Amino acid sequence: MKFTPTAILPVIATLLFAAGCSSTAASLDPAKYDRMSCAELNSALGDTATDISRTAISRGKVANTSVPSWLLGGERVKSVVANRDTARIKRLQQQQQAIVTARKSHCPSSQ
Repeated sequence: MKFTPTAILPVIATLLFAAGCSSTAASLDPAKYDRMSCAELNSALGDTATDISRTAISRGKVANTSVPSWLLGGERVKSVVANRDTARIKRLQQQQQAIVTARKSHCPSSQ
């Protein structure tokens, strides 16, 4: 297989797209959870779970991307993007835990 500059463009585009998507996390102040209704907390919990899954899938795609050896810095970009996704997943899990805690204290049906 012969690598040409046009053949590597999709790989670079994928890595850059993943880098951009992983930094678009909208954070919500945990104090807001105390003022939310049970329905809003359930919705926020579902949204957070969806974001975690989406980010994990993105991280997996990036980690499995084959970067040609001649592309200088390609592996480094790949690891930076994967690490950024990992950090985002950790933040989302903390946010999810805050939602679960607020839900347990406010919503009797969630216990």
